[in-house]
Amino acid sequence: MSFAEQLSRLQAFLDADDLHEEALDYVAAHGYLTALAICPEPVPEREWIDALFAEPPHYRNDDEHADIESALVQLKAHIARQLASDDEPEVPCELDLGEEPDDSDLRGWCIGFMEGVFLRESIWFEDAEDEVSELLLPIMVGSGLFDEQAEFAEIAQDRDLVDSMVEQIPELLTALFLLCQAPDEKPALLKPRPH
Repeated sequence: MSFAEQLSRLQAFLDADDLHEEALDYVAAHGYLTALAICPEPVPEREWIDALFAEPPHYRNDDEHADIESALVQLKAHIARQLASDDEPEVPCELDLGEEPDDSDLRGWCIGFMEGVFLRESIWFEDAEDEVSELLLPIMVGSGLFDEQAEFAEIAQDRDLVDSMVEQIPELLTALFLLCQAPDEKPALLKPRPH
């Protein structure tokens, strides 16, 4: 089975209605796996797979179980290769929260990403708290998880600001990846860009 076929089966499985209500759908799972690919410390496979589903899914048989978990592992490796390459990483949805942010795929992707961060929150901020916080800000804003905090509520009111922040997500992912996985390369990356 090709990787594209595996992905479409994975997508159908994750987007089905019979998973636990807290399980991540495909777009959220992509965000989650992106965070895991960036995380400075590897999270054990069993731990992140179990957390993604919230409770064990009802697989039709052992083959489906193996196929789905293998597709998740391969997707994570694919995302890690993208992040390490010179190409801008792909996000599997529009970089736009639309008129109803809570219904947008991008919100789901950002929530998934933050779920991945929460698995090892202290590790993320251990070495470069300020830079990581700054780079994560657009994803945090996009997720809507922090809207009850005053500074996030204020940002959320400014649609133009939010739009310009979420459009930067792919390049921020590359910056986060370098910061967390190749810290020796980070100084050049974080120099302010000329306007």
